[in-house]
Amino acid sequence: MRILNTFIVALILSFSLQGLSEDLPRGPNGKPDLNGVWQVLNRANYNLEAHPASAAMHLVEGPVVPIPHPNIVALGAVGSVPAGLSVVVGGEIPYTKEALKIREDNKKNWLDRDPEIKCYLPGVPRATYMPYPFQIFQSESAFFIAYEYAGATRNIYLEDPGEPPVDSWMGQSWGYWEEDAFIVKTSGFNGETWLDRSGNFHSDQLKVTEKYLLFNSHTMQYEATIDDPEIFTRPWKIQMILYKRVGKDAELQQFKCVEFVEELIYGQWRAKD
Repeated sequence: MRILNTFIVALILSFSLQGLSEDLPRGPNGKPDLNGVWQVLNRANYNLEAHPASAAMHLVEGPVVPIPHPNIVALGAVGSVPAGLSVVVGGEIPYTKEALKIREDNKKNWLDRDPEIKCYLPGVPRATYMPYPFQIFQSESAFFIAYEYAGATRNIYLEDPGEPPVDSWMGQSWGYWEEDAFIVKTSGFNGETWLDRSGNFHSDQLKVTEKYLLFNSHTMQYEATIDDPEIFTRPWKIQMILYKRVGKDAELQQFKCVEFVEELIYGQWRAKD
C-alpha cells in the first residue's frame, strides 16, 4: 500500500511540474502573449468579500427574517445571490469607520445606487470580474481591452502620459512589463463607480495598480491593488484567476445595455396618450 501511495504522489507531482514547466505563448518581442477572450469564474461582482447565499441583493425587514425588496420579490430564485469566497487578500476590505457606514448604507439602497443597474460604465477593476467576457488586443506597440458589458473599452498607454486631463468612469491607464508580468496603473476616476453589487465603493482619489501574469495558454492570474486614502485605511489587494475562452465561444457578443434601461431611467417622462 505504501508503494502504491508513493507512486500516486509521484504521478501527481509529475503532472504538476509538467504544467508549471509549460512554455508560455509569447509574442514577437518575447513577452507573454495575453491576446484572447478572458473571463472570471467567481462571484466577485456580487461581493468581493466572502458571503453566503441570500434571497436577494436588496433585502428589507420581514415578519421573521429579511425578505427581498418588493420591487424584486417576483424574481424569486433568479434574483437571489449565490455564495462566494473572498477575493480580497486578507479577507476583509480595510474601510475607515465613516466609509464603512456609507458602504452599509449603500447595501440598504442597492436598487437606487448600484451604477450597474443603470448601465453606467463599470470602472476599474470591476470591469474585469463582471459576469461578461473581455478581450485583450496586444501588440508590440499597443495594448487595448474591450469589454462586453456596456461596450466599455480601455486603451492602455505604453508610456506614462502624465496626469489625466479629466476624470472619467474608466480612468486613464498606462502599462509596462516587469519581466513576464504586465503592470497597469490607472487613475483619474470620477468616483461614481462601485467595486461590486454589495455597496463597496471608492472616491475620485482612487488609484489602481493591476498585474496580469500568464500561467499557461489558458489561465492567467489577475491582481489589483486598491489605493484610496479617503476611503480605506491602507492599500489592499484582490486576486483571482482569469480563464481564456476557446473555440467558437472565444468572441465577444454585444451587451450595449443603455437601451435596456431607458424605461427605468426615463420612463416617468414618456409622453402620455
